[in-house]
Amino acid sequence: MRLFLGIGVSLVVLAAAGAGWVYFKLNGNINTFAADGIARERPKSGAAGQNVLIIGSDARTGGNDKFGGGDKDDVGRSDTAFLLHIYGDGKHAVGVSIPRDSLVDIPPCKLPNGEWTHEQSNTMFNAAFSVGQSAKGNPACTQNTVEKMTGMRVDHTVVVDFAGFSAMTSAVGGVKVCLPKDVYEGDLNPNKHARGERIFPKGVQNVSGQKALDYVRIRHGIGDGSDIGRIQRQQAFVSSLIKKIKDQGLNPTTLLPLADAATKSLIVDPGLGSADKLLSFAMSLKNIDLHNINFITVPWRYQGARVAIVQPNADNLWATLRADRTLDGEYAGGKQDDPKKGDKGGKDGGSPSKEHVSGDGVAVAVYNGTTVPGLGARAAGELKDHNFTVTRTDTAKSQTHTGTVVQYGPGAEDHAKTVADMFPGARLQQVTAQGVAVVVGKTYAATPETPKGGGDTTPDAPTKVKEKSRSADQDPCADLSYG
Repeated sequence: MRLFLGIGVSLVVLAAAGAGWVYFKLNGNINTFAADGIARERPKSGAAGQNVLIIGSDARTGGNDKFGGGDKDDVGRSDTAFLLHIYGDGKHAVGVSIPRDSLVDIPPCKLPNGEWTHEQSNTMFNAAFSVGQSAKGNPACTQNTVEKMTGMRVDHTVVVDFAGFSAMTSAVGGVKVCLPKDVYEGDLNPNKHARGERIFPKGVQNVSGQKALDYVRIRHGIGDGSDIGRIQRQQAFVSSLIKKIKDQGLNPTTLLPLADAATKSLIVDPGLGSADKLLSFAMSLKNIDLHNINFITVPWRYQGARVAIVQPNADNLWATLRADRTLDGEYAGGKQDDPKKGDKGGKDGGSPSKEHVSGDGVAVAVYNGTTVPGLGARAAGELKDHNFTVTRTDTAKSQTHTGTVVQYGPGAEDHAKTVADMFPGARLQQVTAQGVAVVVGKTYAATPETPKGGGDTTPDAPTKVKEKSRSADQDPCADLSYG
């Protein structure tokens, strides 16, 4: 018996030591970016769901020129980006691709010397990652830009470069992809000015490492040769990758090689800066069925050589996700009751449904922070319908507000929170001036007007976007290009 117990204890000690070694090894792999570059004024956290920003960097620094070619000192840009919204029920997720050439407003961002830039208007989205020209990019600036654009708080940000992408696809044993036609070296690198050898045959095939990277980078020679077309193939690739991981099963045999490759390859925010945090996040996705993981692209149109984000379509989409509704319009906020059914629970960040808000004894000034005519008057009307006292309606000093801001002076925080309940997703901001003021932004402009007497303000689900979505269980050969 003593021998048996001794062997048992030894095995337990060895297992614990082994687990500790693995944990220590993974922890030592992880790189984080500094949180001090994240904007001070941000959308408030939602009560349900979480948002994860995935950035694919095309930097050639750190040996990435071996995979992507080009100048080894090129700090690069965000070649790929999508915002993954994981719903509160833990059973649905939507990834929204943001074209790198989209024209957006980049808010003030922190430079390596500690100074902050001025806001840049009508600038290509991928330029945010290059602010400061640091070797590892500026993920905080890209995060700030996404939060400003969407009115959604980004809970986590993950950056992967060429080498990291290559390593992770090899760790899972490759990913099944499909090509609509044969692809040649000249399609991947048009600077060769020659067709070159065939690098991909038409049809279904398994790719990993450099071949996987080449697949997601191909832009020319397929469809209209645009970044938008490439986005659709990238969405197909991510869908296949998720399917491969789920098919293999979430167990140590399959997860440890992937975790080792991922932790060596990723740059993450401090909130994911340890092995247990990354593992906890990964396990939070295990109950999502492939059919309920959808990929879409933010509503867009060409604007010359660039991409314009189409409004109010895009803001309707962001409002739908902030309300934790699927693209079909179904509420997916977990145990919480559906706000459409008249509950008092948190719609869009835990605020009560508007119909239950009373403004008795609360005075507020209203400012239109957009170029939409009459938006301030509309907001003032809704406030009056709920017995708020509107002291002023005017145009804000800046008409570039994306989200709605409720400003409050000393001692007025409780009144400000009551006002914020009227504007789901609104951000509170303390100021030195007395009283409470609300500056309505584009996200408010995108929501339908509330019927007299209150009612639901959740925008209609963006059905046209849903029609173009891709689920993770879709045929890998379907919809691989635009044009």
